[in-house]
Amino acid sequence: MEAFVISTGIVALAEIGDKTQLLAFLLAARFRKPVPIVLGILVATLANHAFAAALGAWINTLIGPEVMRWVLGISFIAMAGWTLIPDKLDEEESSLGKYGVFATTLVAFFIAEMGDKTQIATVALAARYDAVIAVVAGTTVGMMIANVPAVYFGERIANKISLKLVHGIAAALFLALGVATLLGAGKSLGF
Repeated sequence: MEAFVISTGIVALAEIGDKTQLLAFLLAARFRKPVPIVLGILVATLANHAFAAALGAWINTLIGPEVMRWVLGISFIAMAGWTLIPDKLDEEESSLGKYGVFATTLVAFFIAEMGDKTQIATVALAARYDAVIAVVAGTTVGMMIANVPAVYFGERIANKISLKLVHGIAAALFLALGVATLLGAGKSLGF
């Protein structure tokens, strides 16, 4: 349960102001069909984060517990810094409209999420916790918590949220997780 809750919270906070959330705003404004957009986000996130979590679990089998503790601790601290850097939406990710709303959202989100901080966080969380399904479920729920309101309420929400504050909270969570990992908080999990 801890892997699910932490994964949900970290990704939900990290996603606010992220380029995929900006993409959700853009798709909602362009197509004005929230259901296929939300379904596209869900399917793309499940596929992307399942791949990322599998990679994290595989990495966990290759690296010894002491090395893994340092790799994860430093990775979470680096994620804290990265979270403080605002994202911009690449123009090529927003030019897929000719394939229909669902397919456009699916492809655009899958591509936008490749190498994104929430995907990297999913790799690290799956390596940290030996619970791939809980991590994928948590990171997917976190993505949906951040993106579904973006699709349905768009600009009205964006103007009322302090992105700096949300990014600061997400960075603090990543930093705390990194420091806790470096200090040995994962010993009960084998690293």
